[in-house]
Amino acid sequence: MTAPELHHIQAKAALFDLDGTLVATEHRSRAAWTRLFTNHGLPCDDALLATFVGRRGQEALADHVHRFDGPTVDELFEEACGYLMGPDSPPPFAVPGAAELLADLHARGVPLAVVTSGLRAHATELLAHVGGAGLFQVIVTAEDVSVGKPDPQGYLAACRALGVHPADGLAFEDAPAGVRAATAAGLRCVALTTTHAEADLAHAEVVLPDLTTLRWSQSLDGR
Repeated sequence: MTAPELHHIQAKAALFDLDGTLVATEHRSRAAWTRLFTNHGLPCDDALLATFVGRRGQEALADHVHRFDGPTVDELFEEACGYLMGPDSPPPFAVPGAAELLADLHARGVPLAVVTSGLRAHATELLAHVGGAGLFQVIVTAEDVSVGKPDPQGYLAACRALGVHPADGLAFEDAPAGVRAATAAGLRCVALTTTHAEADLAHAEVVLPDLTTLRWSQSLDGR
């Protein structure tokens, strides 16, 4: 069996999306959004669900709230969160290679940040699957920005908090909205095909199936 090709990466800081990038959650997010729409008698297909991936839930819901009979965006979001956190929600799990990569970066002293479209409580819970929130110097969540991805605000805030120029940082994403946010901030971006096809992530510098083949290097030549 041929060993998988290793991809060597290097930067002064690493900034990670969370859902779909470090922890696989798309299966339970899809279940929650599907339940929300169907419980209100509305059709829900893959094309609709794709509009939610990588974005703040309230902003994605705002595109569809006119289809519901009366509830506000905040009310619908609260209902969806109830489905997401309910006992019958399918469990999340670490993206292959995520925990190992984070442990290596932390041991090397590489500044780390999470930039997520989710809520802080949600982020803290999920990060336990990959080593814990304590690995990160900065965590930027939906509560910390006025507008979410694909706007670069979250990534720019994380770079400022880390004291790193965006050109010196590397972002990790899984959704087109996240890739656009990272690149608009001036970050290089590695994208994972955990939730989208490679063609949808074409603006990323590197596109990989997961994090298992990534290796951090002291220099860009891989040494």
